[in-house]
Amino acid sequence: MALDLFALGPAHRSRAGKLNAGTKLLATFLLSIGLLLIKDWGTALVVFALELALLKAWGVQPFALLARFWPLLIGTLLTGWSTSLIADKTGETVLQVGFIWITTDSLAMGISLMVRGLALILPSLLLITTTDPTHLGDSLAQTAKLPARFVLAALAALRLLGLMFSEWHTLGQARRARGLGASDSLLRRVRTLAGQTFALLVQAIRRGTRLAVTMEARGFGAGPRTWARVPVYSRDDVTFLLCCLGTLIIGYVTSGLTGTLTWVWQ
Repeated sequence: MALDLFALGPAHRSRAGKLNAGTKLLATFLLSIGLLLIKDWGTALVVFALELALLKAWGVQPFALLARFWPLLIGTLLTGWSTSLIADKTGETVLQVGFIWITTDSLAMGISLMVRGLALILPSLLLITTTDPTHLGDSLAQTAKLPARFVLAALAALRLLGLMFSEWHTLGQARRARGLGASDSLLRRVRTLAGQTFALLVQAIRRGTRLAVTMEARGFGAGPRTWARVPVYSRDDVTFLLCCLGTLIIGYVTSGLTGTLTWVWQ
């Protein structure tokens, strides 16, 4: 069975999936910038909670979305834990066992990074799982007026990204069939992983080279181009953008009223 984490799933048929691709990209950009400007956990927590409610209202199951990309979820949790361990040890001691020393300030820093990471990931996952790369290319070229050469190259890369997961799965099966991945030795497993990674890299370079030659031969690097589809915007696009802006504003106001709002330059 092929593995493609970026394949369009049930969320593509939801109300959010019917939004214009450019709208979702702009909303993701606005939320990301807004979250990168703060470093307190209060604002991030409010924004994350509102994002969960917003996705639910637009027909997407946020927890199912996070579960589908569970490696990112685990990475975010580990980031918060490691930050709590290595951050400056100021404030009162919360936990001290051996080399593990966590204080109130280091714990707050870890929670802030963890929640901010989750709040940053969620809009990006919505964009990935509900957007056809072709529609995103149409919006970038016709609405954002980006160069056609760049848009078509990015579209080709997005199309091939999911294929890389399938090829990784196929390479793993082939190596296990030859008995190369059956060893219990940690060193052998690391060597097997390195070999599989190198094989995937070689395949990616070859495929990219062939694709570049093919696109150039068909005139994709020429002058102005025409487009088969015209991006369509609706009231839902405006509503979604306003909801995303409202999410940030509510997060800022709530933290400001409680006295926890902290900007990155403070």
